Amino acid sequence: MPRVIHFELPADDPERACRFYTEVFGWQFQKWDGPSEYWLITTGDEAQPGINGGLMRACKESPARAAVNTLDVPSVDDYVCKVEAAGGKVVMPKMAIPGVGHLAYCQDTEGVMFGIMQFDPAATP
Repeated sequence: MPRVIHFELPADDPERACRFYTEVFGWQFQKWDGPSEYWLITTGDEAQPGINGGLMRACKESPARAAVNTLDVPSVDDYVCKVEAAGGKVVMPKMAIPGVGHLAYCQDTEGVMFGIMQFDPAATP
């Protein structure tokens, strides 16, 4: 059964947002060494695990201005078909995240956006 494995937060000022979440919740941030401006968020540790996430610079083209949950799926292609068959829609088609896997963003029948991720360390754009 797919489960939430990651969340994303948009921010107009990523450095300010990182400071806020660090001061309030003690979350740890590490700038990702990838092709886009992105910070990885660690929300827990071995004693108290959490769901980790990411923070990105908000942009006008982004379909989301709220937290977005991403679910682990065995096949992005199969789940895109399931989303559409159930009345949802794909808002950003399948894309490769280098060294991580494949990701697509969808909306449910209520307009709530979510991601679906298929892990594949060999993924390349």
